[in-house]
Amino acid sequence: MSSIISIGRFGTYMTHVLETGFETMKIENPNGSPAIRGYNIIAGRLCNSGDGRTFTSKNPAWLEDTLGEFPLSTKEDVHDALRAARKEFPSWSSTPAPTRGQVIGNMGRLLMEKKEDLVRLQAREIGKTMKECGGEIQEAIDTCLFFQSEGRRLYGQTVNSELPDKELFTYRRPLGVCGIINASNFPSAVPFWKMIPAIMCGNTCVWKSPQDCPLLYFALARIMHEAGLPDGVINLIHGKGSGAGQYLVDSADLGMVDKISFTGSTPVGKMIGETCGRNLVSASLELGGKNPLVVMPSANIENAVEGAYWAGFGTAGQRCTSLGNLIVHEDVYDEFMTKFMDKVSTTQIGDSMRHEGVLYGPMISEKYGEDFLKGLEICEKDGAVKLWGSGRITNQNLPYGFHGDADEGVYMWPHVYENVTEDMECFHEEIFGPVVTVVKARDFDDALRLANASPFGLSSACYTNDRLEAFRFKTGIKAGMTGINNSTTGAEAHLPFGGVKESGNGSRESGIWVIESYSYWHAVNDELSGKLQLAQMDVEEIEMEEAEADYSGLA
Repeated sequence: MSSIISIGRFGTYMTHVLETGFETMKIENPNGSPAIRGYNIIAGRLCNSGDGRTFTSKNPAWLEDTLGEFPLSTKEDVHDALRAARKEFPSWSSTPAPTRGQVIGNMGRLLMEKKEDLVRLQAREIGKTMKECGGEIQEAIDTCLFFQSEGRRLYGQTVNSELPDKELFTYRRPLGVCGIINASNFPSAVPFWKMIPAIMCGNTCVWKSPQDCPLLYFALARIMHEAGLPDGVINLIHGKGSGAGQYLVDSADLGMVDKISFTGSTPVGKMIGETCGRNLVSASLELGGKNPLVVMPSANIENAVEGAYWAGFGTAGQRCTSLGNLIVHEDVYDEFMTKFMDKVSTTQIGDSMRHEGVLYGPMISEKYGEDFLKGLEICEKDGAVKLWGSGRITNQNLPYGFHGDADEGVYMWPHVYENVTEDMECFHEEIFGPVVTVVKARDFDDALRLANASPFGLSSACYTNDRLEAFRFKTGIKAGMTGINNSTTGAEAHLPFGGVKESGNGSRESGIWVIESYSYWHAVNDELSGKLQLAQMDVEEIEMEEAEADYSGLA
């Protein structure tokens, strides 16, 4: 590894990202995996934090395993990254869109080549199962391949003028510098949802990694540069949400950023929206959810059980689209709950890197675990009836189906609470982790009313084989996404993703719809007549003439 070589515009920096490999640290991990010295990447250079402070990334399934050490970025580090992005914007935005698409296609092909390694890295860093990590890396690949071709379809329009000898056009233009802030539960798919359309439209980015998965982001950023991405188009910074993340948001007050795209909690999203709003800066906010899943008597009960179980406990419930309120019609309540609890009580939990067949692994970090336990206290305080669950899994508190040494990581029991009513706080509050709150409905109208009673509106689902019920649910639910006889989770790369109410501000990720979030329409009025023509005033008017004819007698 090269040593620090220069002091330049962007502070103390090291060699170019493509001119060196990964630097390993002298840390002996119990699994034999390396610990990596990580850096910010600003204008293509590896950079330390301005004050030299760092933080470590730990494996939540094996807390003695250290993935690496990374910079705690200062305000000036963030500003350096923003200046680098601003400097590169004119060149990148003037690069032909098909060429930008070619770079994005290269990213997709490199991700395919390195998929197996990235899957293992992601599983090690956030504890998500290998299977789910594989699906997520594939979604990042799919996003790249989709937007590669969209570089040839950034269409504008030719509009007919109401005046002669005049042409009207519309063009898509990039916004400028985009600040990208992601949560750590989907650390590969979601940032690609944001940055790939952003750079395809001609924007440049400052990308803040979540504190719980900086090594994966460091690896992904290097791959982007390997794909031919020019220096300064995407700049990576590490640090805390309250540090680097806040500095990035606050830069809107300084006129240094033109867009903030954020995935995370609703309270933080509201703060970001307020900052962006007073500065007339565009904001994309993908926020929390308390996602309802309705089960009606006509449903295939086995299918509904599978969908609810996966929605509630896949990824240890750490999805914004995870099942929140399970709303079951009273006529099938007992049958459904018996089958549902049979699955819950036999849930396989553990580190998927060492144990096959587990449904979910640890919480993303000890902080996520602590917050989850606080969320369970809400259910207890409300008086909901606990059917299953006993807090944190330890070697002295093991559920059936746990694999390995529980004390090594941050594992939680699956939890189910019933007799939940809409006057309870746990009915409305998102509890991020493996817990499902169960509500009984009298009829379809009651179920739909309960599904809409939450302040959130991200995802939703209804299991029914009554086509009228399915129609009434998908037209009556207030949510950004709905599954019919399908889970609340599962996003495809070419469908819009996002919510309404307290789940978002109307922006969408993925598919062609996301382009609206990273571009603006530019209208061009090209006057060819050589004179001033006034719209609405100089328009030729055609006079109507009445004919001597009686149309009333024709039939």
